[in-house]
Amino acid sequence: MTVSIDRTDPEGSIARAARLCSNWDRWGAADVLGTLNHLTPETRRAAATLIQRGVSFSLSQSFDMNGPQKGWRRRTNPVHTMLDTGTDAAAGNQGFPHGIGGADDVIAMPLQCSTQWDGLGHIFDHGRAYNGRDAAKTVTSDGDLVTGIEHMAPHVAGRGVLLDVGAVIGENGELPDGFAVTTDHLLTTAAAHGVTVGRGDIVTVRTGQLTRVRREGWGEYAGGAAPGLSFTTAQWLRDSEIAAIATDTWGFEVRPNEFDDAFQPLHQVAIPHIGLLIGEMWDLDALAADCAADGRYEFWLTAAPLPITGAVGSPVNPVAVK
Repeated sequence: MTVSIDRTDPEGSIARAARLCSNWDRWGAADVLGTLNHLTPETRRAAATLIQRGVSFSLSQSFDMNGPQKGWRRRTNPVHTMLDTGTDAAAGNQGFPHGIGGADDVIAMPLQCSTQWDGLGHIFDHGRAYNGRDAAKTVTSDGDLVTGIEHMAPHVAGRGVLLDVGAVIGENGELPDGFAVTTDHLLTTAAAHGVTVGRGDIVTVRTGQLTRVRREGWGEYAGGAAPGLSFTTAQWLRDSEIAAIATDTWGFEVRPNEFDDAFQPLHQVAIPHIGLLIGEMWDLDALAADCAADGRYEFWLTAAPLPITGAVGSPVNPVAVK
């Protein structure tokens, strides 16, 4: 049995994929890490040997008012406000002795407004959270009481792999909006790069959409049509035993979705059933250029979420080191 699509029956297709791909109880009833269990000290030590040149790349977009958010689901761009400034210090009105002055600031933003991780409490399936837990008792107004993203903070560091599907499958390095990236596309890209994908890897998938919107304007980048993973990749996402996956798009999966009436069906399988850590809106362009130049598509990657207690998502500044 493999994950398939019946465009007219999204609920049935999702249910079948959920049964096929479920990791419930795989790591015990109390598990809060999901697929990060694949990323072990042994795989992490091996990944550290990938650092050869010592060059590093931030895979994060900027966190500022010029971001892509337009208010959907109350998501806004970050608002950065200064609390103390050099002007205050020069005026001598900060109240500190001996001429010392300083600056302080604050930021207000949704946790998933720019480069970010989706935590395990972010998506439910028919009222069930990851590992079969009751969603109503898992995530309340107090936050994610069980699988808060703070549990993942020490673990997201290891072997990173870039699959530049935009460069291998696309035209001029970009996939068109609505392009569904299948398992075959991922495997073809890996083969073209001379890289393997396996247990404990943190996989990054470049579609080229971020490149395009930077050239043409944000448009509907935060919520509109996009290239992305096909629903049919759910089985590969589980069976490959990757630790996490991230894309340069807002929604990770292809949009419009592949059913006549559905909203983020791959999320509905990947997060509550597979327990997969999903990253979105990552900036992979500089890393992709370097990988193409030196022919190496694997690297050390550290991408810890902020340990915000009870959060179902987190901003992140992933850093790849080659």
